[in-house]
Amino acid sequence: MLNAVLWGLVQGLTEFLPISSSGHLVLVPAFAGVDQPDLATSAVLHIGTLVAVVAYYRQDLLKLARFNRDPDSRRILKLLALGTIPAVVGVLVEDQVGSLQESTTAVAIALLATSVVLFVSGLFMEGKLTLERLPLRDGFIIGVAQAIALIPGISRSGMTITTGMNRGLERTEAARFSFLLAVPAIAGAGLLQSLELAGSGGIPPEVWVGMAVAAASGYMAIAVLLKALARFGLRPFAFYCLVVGIISLVVL
Repeated sequence: MLNAVLWGLVQGLTEFLPISSSGHLVLVPAFAGVDQPDLATSAVLHIGTLVAVVAYYRQDLLKLARFNRDPDSRRILKLLALGTIPAVVGVLVEDQVGSLQESTTAVAIALLATSVVLFVSGLFMEGKLTLERLPLRDGFIIGVAQAIALIPGISRSGMTITTGMNRGLERTEAARFSFLLAVPAIAGAGLLQSLELAGSGGIPPEVWVGMAVAAASGYMAIAVLLKALARFGLRPFAFYCLVVGIISLVVL
C-alpha cells in the first residue's frame, strides 16, 4: 500500500510540474533501491492524472464540447488535433524510446537537457497571445515538442510550455494549452493498458489508492505550477532538474 501511495504521489506531482514524470519513475526507485512500478500500474496512475487535469480544466472542456456554437472552441479543437498528431506518430517508436528507462544515466542526461530547455524559456520575450489567437501551425509545432518528451527524463509539460511561450503565448496560456493537450496524450497512454489489466484479473485495491493519490497530487501540482509560472517563470524548475540530473549522474 505504501508503494502505491509513493508512486501515486510521484506520478501526480511530476506529470504536470516540468520535471519529467517518466524520469522520476526511473530515478526514484533507483535511489530508494526498489523496483519500478510495472507498466500496468503506471497506466492506472496515468488515469489518476487524467482525472486531475479534467477536473482542473473542466470549464474549458465543457466549452469545447459546445464547439458547434462557439468559433473559439472549434479553433482550439483544431489546435489540439494538430498537436496530437506527432504523439500518435511517436507511438511507432515508443518501444525503442522506452528502452532508455533501463539506463539511469540516459534518464539523468535527458533531465539535464530538460533543465537547459527550461533555462532557455527565460530568454523569451513575454508573449501576449491567447490560445484562441494561436496560429494553427503552432499547434502542430507544440505537438512535436510533446512527442519529443516520449524520451524518459524529458518533461512533457516543460517542452510544451516552453515551445508555446516561444510561439508567443502568454505564460499561463501556454500552460493551458499544454494541459489541454495532455488530455488525449494521457488518456491514450493509460486507458488501453488499464482495460488490459482489468481483463486479466482486475485492478488490485492498492493500485486504486495510488490512482486516487495521483489525482489529488496532480490537481495540486497544476495549481502550484500556474502560480509559480505567473510569478517566477520556469527557472526554479530548471534549477531542480539540473541538481537532480547531476546528483543522479554522480550517485547512480
